[in-house]
Amino acid sequence: MNLRTPLNRMIVALAGTLFASSLAVVAGEGVTVRKIDDRVRIEIEGQLFGEYHYQQVSRPFLYPLLGPAGLKMTRNWPMTEAEGEDRDHPHHKSLWYAHGAVNGHDFWSESQNAGKTVHLEFLELSSGRESGVIRTKNQLVAKDGTVVGTDERTLRVYNRTDHRLFDFEITVQASHGELTFGDTKEGTMAVRLAETMRFKPNKANAGKPNGHIVTSEGIRDAETWGKRAAWVDYHGPVDGRVAGVAIFDHPQNPRHPTWWHVRDYGLFAANPFGIHDFEKQPAGTGDLRVPAGESVTFRYRFYVHLGNEKEAEVARHYEEYAAGARRN
Repeated sequence: MNLRTPLNRMIVALAGTLFASSLAVVAGEGVTVRKIDDRVRIEIEGQLFGEYHYQQVSRPFLYPLLGPAGLKMTRNWPMTEAEGEDRDHPHHKSLWYAHGAVNGHDFWSESQNAGKTVHLEFLELSSGRESGVIRTKNQLVAKDGTVVGTDERTLRVYNRTDHRLFDFEITVQASHGELTFGDTKEGTMAVRLAETMRFKPNKANAGKPNGHIVTSEGIRDAETWGKRAAWVDYHGPVDGRVAGVAIFDHPQNPRHPTWWHVRDYGLFAANPFGIHDFEKQPAGTGDLRVPAGESVTFRYRFYVHLGNEKEAEVARHYEEYAAGARRN
């Protein structure tokens, strides 16, 4: 091969880049993303961060979700049994995206009549020194088998050592006719936190330190439900340390700043559709319609940290995220 030609030099350089990337994966450096059995395993610097479950499930979800120092940030049940955990809301599976009324179909619960979010294919599975990516295509399938619509989801996990940072983006496409996201509190970008982090402790943790909820507007704890805010942080004790999860609402999301379906028992969700429930407005006020052939996109950032919202400088991290979003 003549290495002097520009094309050949480019080929050699590309081969070197791919070889270096493969070495990084083998060495456990950066963020590695790989299929194992019925899920996708994500590691940061060789340490487990989480696993993306997509087969034989009611909707894709991320479990476990491990924070800095390997802290378990989400409830184990119903994926596995663990002492001291309540067994309510079996559809609260660690971290997921779903809504309770899409063209009248329930994709939030796992009731007898609920629909499913069905994985179709991976559009990207990539590892890298700076980040790893899982990008998928899915169908919203009603109980009767009707395909309501499709979506593309991107989970991008960043290489961080003292905290965890990842972005979730979803584009829902009205591929099978007009879509209506119905006005209900049951949704949408959600996480069910570790039982010890709850603001209202369960029986197993009665008398022990509890968690706290705070919004970008300074509203705290039980008053946060149904309020609008650019971000919310939920922090509390995990294995003897204080740790938290903050969710950032992208400034360009429809209806930003969003409403928050955040509960004292550990459910934590951004929901831009539930205005009827959150603000006692007439039914249907929160409906959002997507015309046939069009789509709507939502973006969120998750910041998993040690300490409370002030110690972790959640407000500063959000401003950095928002500034980058405005530039783009």
